[in-house]
Amino acid sequence: QVPLEESGGGLVHAGGSLTLSCTTTSRSLFGFYAMGWYRQAPGKERELIARITSSDRINYAESVKGRATISRDNDKNTLYLRMNNMQPQDTAVYYCNGLVGLTMATSDPQLPWGQGTQVTVSS
Repeated sequence: QVPLEESGGGLVHAGGSLTLSCTTTSRSLFGFYAMGWYRQAPGKERELIARITSSDRINYAESVKGRATISRDNDKNTLYLRMNNMQPQDTAVYYCNGLVGLTMATSDPQLPWGQGTQVTVSS
């Protein structure tokens, strides 16, 4: 399996924005029913926060709704997550993955996890 590569994280002040990217050299990520962004905060479980299907249906977790935008570029084989008005509770390692499942609640990641990209939001 070709690993997923997340990038774009860093240190941002509260209220700031970041755009995260997820790429892979294979088409495996784009071959799934959906693709999604997860995050894992220290001491917490990994959670799905945004999902986009092959037909561009989009869902967000309540924790990021209104502040996050998931998108993809099929030509570049890249998945994006734009986060605005970031807050300290957004501090986490962010990951992407290919998904099966018809809803956010039933989404199941299918690929080996990448290294993730660390996002730290200072107050």
